Amino acid sequence: MSLSRLCLPLLVAGLLTAGCAASEPPGPGAEKTPGVTESAASVRLTVRIADGVVSPVDRRLDARVGQPVEVIVDSDISDELHVHAEPDHTFAVAPATGQRFRFAVEVPGRVEIELHHAGVTVATLLVRP
Repeated sequence: MSLSRLCLPLLVAGLLTAGCAASEPPGPGAEKTPGVTESAASVRLTVRIADGVVSPVDRRLDARVGQPVEVIVDSDISDELHVHAEPDHTFAVAPATGQRFRFAVEVPGRVEIELHHAGVTVATLLVRP
């Protein structure tokens, strides 16, 4: 048996293994959104309240059940951040920068994150199993 006949199966097996390890390109929903970082580990949302203006407003985010969510708030006023989820979460927002609020959602569905005093929904999470 020739050397090329012995090497051919090894070459094919190596190429198949390399092809299985290749990562898929990001899908159309994978665009980067300023103020939002999503990873397998956590979803982060940065919120700014300044001079009566809240940003972002009604941002759409994807998360999975049990995935950590972190909301980072810079604010010049007091407010209350409320997460309409199961379980419910409420956080006191102070006039300060770099406030970090963490939670996880345990039931799939649409979850609104809102500022009660400002009357603004800053984001809606679409939580999947």
